[in-house]
Amino acid sequence: MMLNRRHIRVKVMQTIYAFNGSESDDLKKDEKFLVFSIENMHNLYILIMSLLLEVQKRAEKDLEKKQKKHLATSEDKNPNKKFINNQVFQLIQQNETLLSSIKNNKAINWELDSEYVDIIFKAIINSDLYEDYMQTRTSDFKEDKDFFIDIFKEIIAPNNKLYDYIEDKSLTWLDDLPTVNTLILKLFRKLKVNTTDAHFTPKLYKDADDKQFAIDLLKKTILNATTINAEIAKKTKNWDADRIANLDYVLLQMGICELQHFPSIPVKVTINEYLEIAKEYSTPKSSIFINGILDKLVKEYKKEDKLNKVGRGLM
Repeated sequence: MMLNRRHIRVKVMQTIYAFNGSESDDLKKDEKFLVFSIENMHNLYILIMSLLLEVQKRAEKDLEKKQKKHLATSEDKNPNKKFINNQVFQLIQQNETLLSSIKNNKAINWELDSEYVDIIFKAIINSDLYEDYMQTRTSDFKEDKDFFIDIFKEIIAPNNKLYDYIEDKSLTWLDDLPTVNTLILKLFRKLKVNTTDAHFTPKLYKDADDKQFAIDLLKKTILNATTINAEIAKKTKNWDADRIANLDYVLLQMGICELQHFPSIPVKVTINEYLEIAKEYSTPKSSIFINGILDKLVKEYKKEDKLNKVGRGLM
């Protein structure tokens, strides 16, 4: 599974933030953008997985070139194939479902973007990790897997040139990259020799409810904006409206919407989620400000018996 509820909330936040800055009142367009930006995460995952296969192909070409050299050394003629034969590469290559997704993805064209394959390949072979790994000619599955995890974590994921490339390819991908990289690492860590095709084809959502939650949160926040904004205004009388960060305002709108219109989501969960998102995406003081407003509203709703929550432990 790629997305949890916090990722979904972030996607909704980004869509509402964009919606607030536009003159459009076409909710369909915003819903379309939200669904696209969520589903585009899968394309980013496919892009990075395909890059790994391209790096392996690049390594094979490198060995072939050395073997054909006019003055080839004995090492050139009988090269160490430990890297290209790494069992993690083999498992990715054997995954028919993944290969089919790569082949059918129009956004991927590493022939045009081969300089980035070269950048990653050279960064790997010039690393101490590679040097240590290539000290021997054979390895077991555990060594192959550990090496793969290390190069992904320390060389591929933090590569700035790759980051720039991804930013150029799609605006929505920048925020998705940490999530997708974390997912890929998780998949490598759980990898077994007899893994199934499903291992490298994770679902986007946990279930249909999560997809519906994304659409409902977007719609209900926008459609109830007038009453939600009135609630915010009552609680921020001493604040200059222009001084409230736009992003904080959106997070408050979404948080209040959840308190009012999502009876099955516990109050604690709603508050914690928006505080964590504020810490990550807004100003250093945002979480304190948001916590203060939501806390006051919860107390008020409880007092007036307006907190419409169902199920145990939801208050």
